[in-house]
Amino acid sequence: MAKVGAQRAAVLTGKSKSTIQRAMNSGKLSYELDQNKRRIIDVSELERVFGIVQTNPQPTTTTAVATPSKPKSQDLETILEKERMAMQIKLLENQLSTSQDQIDDLRDQRDKWEKQASQMLITSQYSQRQAEDLRAQIKERAERARQKRLQMQNAKTKTPQQHSDVVQRRSESVQHSSVNKNRDLEAQMQKLKAQNENTSKDSASVFRFWKKARG
Repeated sequence: MAKVGAQRAAVLTGKSKSTIQRAMNSGKLSYELDQNKRRIIDVSELERVFGIVQTNPQPTTTTAVATPSKPKSQDLETILEKERMAMQIKLLENQLSTSQDQIDDLRDQRDKWEKQASQMLITSQYSQRQAEDLRAQIKERAERARQKRLQMQNAKTKTPQQHSDVVQRRSESVQHSSVNKNRDLEAQMQKLKAQNENTSKDSASVFRFWKKARG
């Protein structure tokens, strides 16, 4: 069976070319690629899927008119001209089909680029959320470090006061010890004074006794 392009298939089936192309893209209509990478369809496949439109020419009544026979060379030129016209039409159909295929490819590429752009946008938004989370963690760590510094400063502020308390307690202890020592010294002095008084009394008694004995 003959094989035709999408444009010719549309003519044979009475469908639009876009309908034929969608059927090929969806797999409903099988096709092949020729040497120029152009999609071609077997006529039997078109008949199976869509059916072939039968074009019956309208009968016309003509009166038989005797015409002189044409020379064979003129008939040959007419046939060659028809063939050239058919070839040009076929070439134009092929070019049109190729252009349509290119348009379809561009549309597919556009859809792919749109999908990739959407994925990149989603990835970018996710990365932005990660960056925000990281900034929040850094801020939280900085706040913890600040609180720790404040605690250390408060501890340093309390330390001199504690040191002052220790010094004061030591000073009171020293004063108390000094008082005790002074008391001990006073007691010793009182004891020595008493001893001196006793010695003086003894000396006076001895002197009176010696004076009396002498007189």
